[in-house]
Amino acid sequence: MNKIFTCNQPVINIYRKPDIKSEVISQILYGEKFYAKNKIKNFLQGYSVHDRYQGYAKFNFFTISNKKKTHKIKSKEAFLYFKPNTKSKTSKKLLFNSKITLTQQQGKFIKEDKYWIQKKDIEQIKNSFNFLKNYKHFLHTKYLWGGNSVKGIDCSGLVQELMKSANLRCPRDSKDQQKFFKKKVSIHNIQKGDLLFWKGHVAIAISKTKLIHAFGPKKKVLIMPILKTINTIKENSDLKLLSIKRP
Repeated sequence: MNKIFTCNQPVINIYRKPDIKSEVISQILYGEKFYAKNKIKNFLQGYSVHDRYQGYAKFNFFTISNKKKTHKIKSKEAFLYFKPNTKSKTSKKLLFNSKITLTQQQGKFIKEDKYWIQKKDIEQIKNSFNFLKNYKHFLHTKYLWGGNSVKGIDCSGLVQELMKSANLRCPRDSKDQQKFFKKKVSIHNIQKGDLLFWKGHVAIAISKTKLIHAFGPKKKVLIMPILKTINTIKENSDLKLLSIKRP
């Protein structure tokens, strides 16, 4: 097959096997691309173009489009409208980090495909080192293994989505993220944006004393003191902090 497809749903699952009962290993958002090598029944076999993460995704959740995605959703969620006015609001939403093509503008609205979106909910895709600008979008988001959205996310997905919001690439899984980021720092020199790694877990420092992470035992994304988190994970899981990396 060897074709590139574009996600046309707010968020879809990538499965380990071509079966919706299989393990969800990642997700992709509206406007993101999936490189399909084969079609097996009603599944595409391939990988997310963003991170080359291999898996299977439902075929009917994609379209083929060559349109360049120039903008993204910057709000936690953005409503879609039938017409460029607030009275035509639908129940449909696009989620933070979804990618869109700006095809038409009218007043305070832009058009994406057949729907309109308020300009206040979008921004141009561009590189930035401030990947923590929108971390509060994820506060209290439910913990979801393999999740990559404000509807549900896991620890490494949180890192990846925040990096993605600044147009920065990083691997999907925490073990690969730990290898990918090279610069090591000590706990005494930790600063905002540093990544803390345990076996199977990652968190992000938002200051010298606090971090944010999708914490499985609490089933949600939350902010915790750094030292308390290190001690809690050591006491409950017998896991030591492996490293601290600076992106």
